[in-house]
Amino acid sequence: MQKLHILAIAAHPDDIELSAAGTLIKHAKLGQKVGILDLTQGELGTRGSGPLRLQEAAAAGEVMGMAVRENAGMADGFFQNDKEHQLKLIKYIRKYQPDIVIANALEDRHPDHGKGGRLIADACFFAGLRKIETTLDGSAQEPWRPKRIFHMIQDRFLEPTIIVDISDSFETKMEAIKAYKSQFHDPNSNEPITYIASQDFLENIRYRASLLGKRIGTRYAEGFICENTPGVADLDKLLLPQMA
Repeated sequence: MQKLHILAIAAHPDDIELSAAGTLIKHAKLGQKVGILDLTQGELGTRGSGPLRLQEAAAAGEVMGMAVRENAGMADGFFQNDKEHQLKLIKYIRKYQPDIVIANALEDRHPDHGKGGRLIADACFFAGLRKIETTLDGSAQEPWRPKRIFHMIQDRFLEPTIIVDISDSFETKMEAIKAYKSQFHDPNSNEPITYIASQDFLENIRYRASLLGKRIGTRYAEGFICENTPGVADLDKLLLPQMA
């Protein structure tokens, strides 16, 4: 068992990069153990293939400095928030014992995102119940419930509960996104043009990060939603250096 401070879990490879990579990179640079679990290979995507997405995800994970990246092998488009999938996810949560989980948005343009967000939240709760028994490599797992779950803001803009300054990690985030060469704009590609492969899509990522950064007085930021109210030890923890 390799305990992680943060485990980011999302339906598709590149979900995390687009919406939470800056935050993960920031925590990894602090020397904390950070990892990613992709639920599917994104095999239903118009461009590329499942095996290619796995290679791209591994490359992106290296760019971000992740301690671990795994794929749960669920069916893209067809996984469900049911007992079978919850138990599978519980094993990963108990394996890595994250203090913080970053998850898909609870509602979004892609049905897998909202479905994934709810599955992850439910599995995090059930992972703390002692009477749900799971094993890993033949050994019984101990119950574990993350202290906090933060849901990403993905394609649809949702009002964030909390905004994280990613000014120092934004360019590395963009480098990680571009590791998915099959998915985003490539003038030399013969693949069909899709919504995320348009020329302006990556510029929109920069624009949103800039708008969120402006709200907290920094250059770039990422927003998250927490279903229960976050607290701070004192008001000084909320103070950030302001842009000149």
